[in-house]
Amino acid sequence: MCLAIPGLIVGIEGDDALTRTARVSFGGIEKTVSLACVPEARVGDYVLVHVGFALQRIDEAEAETIFEMLEQSDEAKS
Repeated sequence: MCLAIPGLIVGIEGDDALTRTARVSFGGIEKTVSLACVPEARVGDYVLVHVGFALQRIDEAEAETIFEMLEQSDEAKS
């Protein structure tokens, strides 16, 4: 199963749409991801990330809903 995880863009580097990257925070853990699929993304946006690529922008409410669903699925395993 593949899963995209929401994260918050905290920084962006580069100007070229194909090589631009972002520092994305996943609950305090920051990773660098490609913004090639979402050239319109800006600092402060939430994005869905899979395998190092931001796939789409989402709003904060949707990100919170996904976080809650992930927590529930983790609790179900216990």
